[in-house]
Amino acid sequence: MSSTFRAHFALFWVNTLYGASHILAKGVMPIYLTPNVFILFRALGATFLFWLVKFFFISEKIEKKDYLRLIACGLFGVAINQLFFFHGLNLSSSINSGIIMTVNPILVVILSFFVLKENITFQKIFGITLGAIGAILLTLAGGSGKGDSMLGDLFLFINAVSYAIYLVIAKPLMKKYKPLTVITYTFTFGVIFILSYPPTIPDFIATNFSALTFTVILKIIYVVVGVTFLTYLLTMYGLKYLSPSISSSYIYLQPVLVMFFAFTLSALGIAADYTDTITFSKIIYMLLIFAGVYSISRKPKNLTIKK
Repeated sequence: MSSTFRAHFALFWVNTLYGASHILAKGVMPIYLTPNVFILFRALGATFLFWLVKFFFISEKIEKKDYLRLIACGLFGVAINQLFFFHGLNLSSSINSGIIMTVNPILVVILSFFVLKENITFQKIFGITLGAIGAILLTLAGGSGKGDSMLGDLFLFINAVSYAIYLVIAKPLMKKYKPLTVITYTFTFGVIFILSYPPTIPDFIATNFSALTFTVILKIIYVVVGVTFLTYLLTMYGLKYLSPSISSSYIYLQPVLVMFFAFTLSALGIAADYTDTITFSKIIYMLLIFAGVYSISRKPKNLTIKK
């Protein structure tokens, strides 16, 4: 099994974990935890796990000149990314959040073109466009259209820009260090930024931890271990062997996987039944998404736009 195939497989599992979280983690925020406290739990828990694994398996030092880039990764990849996403999702509608998030691969391609001098192939542009059309149509078909918020939309766009910046600036570090080393330091600096955000500590103090049920605690653990620790680690592994634009294109799979888990978890009695929202037209949109990701992941042809 080649490293490239394993990288694609890793990115698929990243979005599988994210897809399940949309169903399993429903109801935790803001009923039991505010966005700031939930993010703090995610960042602290994942940072502890990263350092624990790194302590036993990897001994690698960071050069002083790379700390500034790692600090930037912590700011854009953890703090800004998560804070603006959770707050934006709380304010805006599902339809708006889905549409805005699909701009991430486009932003990554543009940033990679200017920052990493990565060539833009016409095949890649075609794949991104095809996937974006499918994702937008799928979101339009499934969105409620309620709760629109200009501020929430702005937050979600900032989140998309922040994560695109993170994918691009982290790429050079992946060529130099092991993925676990990069993500451990990224989260360490990210926690510092999150703790520095003024509302975080007051929100944590005001949290009623006695109200957390066993089910809610299990969902929080899933978000910390599965949706934070494993996803960021697998993303870093994928980024080591694939370009930032290819890595970001996997975001198109999330709505597809959400549908899959809506069927599966409902059938198992683990989550509420959302299957009545799935229609034939949405299946067609999913096929467009798969086609877009496939086009982006194929070996590029000679037609390129060079920096």
